[in-house]
Amino acid sequence: MVKPLAFKGEKKAKKRKASFSRADEQPSIENKPKDVPSNVQEDDSWVTADIPSDINGPIVIVLRSTPLTCIACDAGGKVFASELENTVEGDPATAEPHDVRQVWIASRIAGTDNIGFKGHHQNIGKFAARTEAMSPEESFVCIPSPDTPGTFNIQTAREKFISVTEDSKEIRGNADCISFNTTVHLRMQARFKPKLKASKELKAKEKISRKELEEIVGRKLDDDEVRRLKKARVRGDYHEAVLDVRVKGKHDKYS
Repeated sequence: MVKPLAFKGEKKAKKRKASFSRADEQPSIENKPKDVPSNVQEDDSWVTADIPSDINGPIVIVLRSTPLTCIACDAGGKVFASELENTVEGDPATAEPHDVRQVWIASRIAGTDNIGFKGHHQNIGKFAARTEAMSPEESFVCIPSPDTPGTFNIQTAREKFISVTEDSKEIRGNADCISFNTTVHLRMQARFKPKLKASKELKAKEKISRKELEEIVGRKLDDDEVRRLKKARVRGDYHEAVLDVRVKGKHDKYS
């Protein structure tokens, strides 16, 4: 399910509690994966894309301009440079959107390394975002910058690069080579970043207390057993490890 975008300063709507009768009704339970907590799935914080394979979902294309701007698109399909308000001391690696027009949805073109950018009004991203269907003209290649890690250069189907003019007012798509004006930061939501998502899921699986483990096993555990069970949760053989520890406890008891 696609979540609506949230911006800094907005109040989050409170969720209603499930009401039920004590006699014969039970509260509804959401059908979520057991091993992955909801805070991992719903992490809408903004992080920087490091490599092309990271790029997916809502993104902000941050330009290296003064003042700091990003590529935006209005409802009529006009692409323009929009000033960013949410940054830490003007650092592009901290930029977050404050306007839905600043957000693009990145999606991969099946069977290629190309990426399509869709504006908030659902048209496909281009220099003038007015096309309804995706074609080679509406797909791009994000090439990592050779000199600045964590930045990219967006190449068009015509092997030109997207750039911003010196006055930071006009977005163009006809630059012949990589330069300062073609280099961009791509900010994305953390829940779509593969490595970060996997890392958070692993950490979430590791978060179980000694007390909880001892309640599951049914006896006191030593430090080695606790470490073993926590590692097993990450590896995926947790239930087998619990059985082994239980059996070991019985052997120790009668030896």
